[in-house]
This record gives sequence, C-alpha cells and structure tokens, in this order.
Amino acid sequence: MLGTGPDAHLDTLLDTAGADSRRLRHALMLVCDGQWWTRADLVRRSATSRRSIEALLAALELEHDGERFRVPLEHAGEHQALFAMAPPPADPVEHLLPHYRDVLDRLERLIAGAPGARAELDHVSATPETVLRRALLLGARFWLHGAKVLCLGDHDLTSLAIKLVHPEAEVTVVDVDDRILAYIDAQGLGVRTRWADLRLGLPASVQEHDLAITDPPYTPEGIGLFVARAVEGLKDDGRVLLAYGASERTPMLALKVQNSLSELNLAYEAMYPDFNRYFGAEAIGSAADLYILRPTTKTRPAVAARVDRYATAIYTHGPQSIESATPFVRTPGHDFGDFDWNLLVGEWSKDVDLPRAQLATWLAKPFAGPQANVAVALPSGMEAALVRVLLAGQPGRIRVWMKALPGDLDRIERVLAPLYTISTRGPVVQGIRLDLPFDPPQDPVEELTQRLLGKGHGKLGNTWREPLIWHAKQRGVKLTKNEARAIIADAAPWADGLAPVEAPMHLLEALPAAIEDTLRRVGAVT
Repeated sequence: MLGTGPDAHLDTLLDTAGADSRRLRHALMLVCDGQWWTRADLVRRSATSRRSIEALLAALELEHDGERFRVPLEHAGEHQALFAMAPPPADPVEHLLPHYRDVLDRLERLIAGAPGARAELDHVSATPETVLRRALLLGARFWLHGAKVLCLGDHDLTSLAIKLVHPEAEVTVVDVDDRILAYIDAQGLGVRTRWADLRLGLPASVQEHDLAITDPPYTPEGIGLFVARAVEGLKDDGRVLLAYGASERTPMLALKVQNSLSELNLAYEAMYPDFNRYFGAEAIGSAADLYILRPTTKTRPAVAARVDRYATAIYTHGPQSIESATPFVRTPGHDFGDFDWNLLVGEWSKDVDLPRAQLATWLAKPFAGPQANVAVALPSGMEAALVRVLLAGQPGRIRVWMKALPGDLDRIERVLAPLYTISTRGPVVQGIRLDLPFDPPQDPVEELTQRLLGKGHGKLGNTWREPLIWHAKQRGVKLTKNEARAIIADAAPWADGLAPVEAPMHLLEALPAAIEDTLRRVGAVT
C-alpha cells in the first residue's frame, strides 16, 4: 500500500541509488509540489520504472484522495532543497508545442478514437504530445519538403502527426494490423498504407525512403527485425528513428538490444533520453529513448546476412512471444495425402519429399515452379497473412494448415469470392481456384476483379489498365493508356503502385466498387 513506510527509509533508498537517484529525487520533487498524482502519471512524468516509484512511495508518508496521492503540504517543505535541482535534460522541441495546440487537440481526438491496443502485438500507446513531438523533431533535424517518410508499425498514429505538421511530406505506413491501416486511411490525410508482417518481408513497393521511424516490440529480436526492414526501405543516405526503452533496473536487456543494432553496423547520430512517453509500459517508466541511426556502407550487407535469421517470436505477449512460441512444423497425414501436391510452403517435416518454398519467398514474388496443388503451413500468430498467402500464387488448389482459424474468415471469403471457392475442415482452409469463363460472358465487374486479384504481385495500376481498355473497345469507346490510367487514378487513387498481396483488407474490399466505377465511365456497365 502506498505510503506505509516511514520517512526514515527515504535517505537509505536515495543513498543506495547513488548517482542514479536523480530519477527518484525528480519524482520526489513532483509529489512535493502540492499536486495530486496517480502512480501511472508519476511514472510517466519522471520516466522512472514502476518498481522504483513504488519503492519511493513506500518510504514516504502520503495523503490520499482516492487513487491520487501527494506529500502533505505541511511536510513538503522538508524537501525544499529539491526545487533548486536542475531540470531533466531539455526536450529539443518543447518550445514548439505552444504553436501546435490545434494539432495536439486533433491528435488527442484521433488517438482516443483509434482501434484498441492488441497485447499480442505489444501495443502500448504513446501520448499525443509524444506523437506530435516526433513530427516536430523530424522537421527540426531534416528537410521534409518532398521527403519520403516510412512508418513501420503505427499504432501510435505518428504518420498522421507527420502529415498534420508537414503536409508536404510523402508518408507511408506498413503495419500488420488491418484495423490501424483502415483507420489511418479514413482520416483522408493522404498517408499511403501497406500491409505486411515484417517477419515475412517488406512490401516490394516500399523503397527509397529518406527517413524511417519505428516503435517496435522491445525484444532484441523485434528491434533487430524492424530496424533491418527499415534499412531495406531506405535510400543509402537515409536515417532510422527508433523508439526503445528499458527499465533503469535492467541494463543487460538494453545491452542486448544495442548489440543487435551494432550487428547491423549502424552509426548512432543521436539519442534523446526519455523522449517518448506512453499510457502504460510502467515497467520501463512509461518512457523510451529516441535513437537516430545512420546506415553505413557495411549496413546493407549485414542486413542481408541477418534479416532472415530473426525468429518469428519477436513479441513479449501472445502466441509469438519469446517465452511461449514453439515451432509449427507440419507432418504427413492430417488431410494431407488426398492430392498429388506439387509444392510445400512454410515449415514442413523433413521426411516429406516434395519441392519446398519458404513462406517469405512465396509472398515476395511470383513462384516460378509447378503449383497446381500447394500445401502451406502458416505459423500461429500469423493468421493475418492468410488472405495474402491465398493471393500470392496461382495454384489450382491451395490448402493452408493453421493452429486456429482467423477470426475474420467470413471477411476473407467475401474478398476472395471472385477468385476462390473457400472451404474449411478444422483449422485447415482450402481454396479452389475459379476459372475465367467467357462463354457465356461473365459479369464485367466480377471478371475484372478476378483478373486483378489473380495477379497478386502485379501493380493494380498496370494490371487494371489493359482490361479496362479492352472493355471500352467492346463498347466502341477508344481509350488511350494515359486516359485509362487517369480514370483508374481518379476512381482509386490508392491503387498506384499497390499489389494485392500488400493491400490492406479495406482496400481489397473497396476494389470491386472502384472497378465498377471505372467500367461505368467507359460504358461497360450501367
């Protein structure tokens, strides 16, 4: 219980902390300033771990107002000398915040309305002030007019803050959470969205960025993977901005993370202590440092050599956590032997003598070998990749083994209805490819949707153009490539450079309506 220890314990606590008692003295100064505090607010404001704050509070006599507390005003003077302390290290952009009050107000509303955190993805929300300060720091250190900025994972909505402060920047978000991508798109700020599970690769369209910013899972594997993917999406002279925090009590964990960065041969340009503040994450003081990392000539070779070695277990919670993850390796049997399989995708037992491909390879580019019947092993925790696995190849039949079916299977069936007949048996999903009949003619919207989805790695702007010209010609309308391109861009501005395998679910769902719009403009539908 807070405040149960005598004040005499305070000197011992501070003396034991030694030079590192600076954090505790700052927290003590805060609870002596007459304001009421909650533990979460005190942790976040002082950037001190929950355990350290609890030890401090246990050494103080406190008065309480519900869950709030403070040092009684009559005793606050006993610590008067603390108020002469120098403040914590200066925030490099704090002086800019008063000029962006309207942006902060909007970010507060946006963050309040965002999809809830998912513990299995290690989601912890940054404060609106933190998200704004990230955007301000980018503009303070770099010229963002026309710059390409990549956000790898964006539950915090940093992309929206960047566009609100720097509308001239081109911002792309890559995330595994379709809810986040749909929410960001719905704000209409022009942020480009791409789906990816970074354990399986970076989308092919995400290249040549000037800056990348990420707040990844705080494990050595998670930090190493996200930073490696960030480097893959950068120009040679780009920068990676990384949020990472550890408790002052666990320097070895911080060392492991920094060693994973050192293995990538990155230069440390700057590190802003406690720059990021969070709602939660009290074990690390609800705070994280902000690193600015610069690739060197040895970084890309290091990334290429290591990126595929990062384990699928990169999180601290859920089925893909470091502690709980176990390999998902399929074995013969279990509805396996009823077809002549041409290809195994994913991790299968060694005693099955068939051609194989890694899951990342299957998703990265069109597969060149035979694929009439494809068997896929999809690890637990990667269920969001199912629709992309089904889009990636051109098999006549594909069967995907999982530990559990995804919760949005009905949605997946609706999206893929023009391309596959979907069925399930236990935790196994089967897709049987539909043909393209022309006699009698198929509904033009359904036919064109099937064509575009059937080329999972093709850029929609390209695969859409020629069929649209063909449909226009059947109606006596002569359409040039540029005219077709303009019609598509007006109906689906999000389609530029986007391949179905990297499309967020909400854009896959929007595709048929956009196709119908383009066909209506050339008279192919009424």
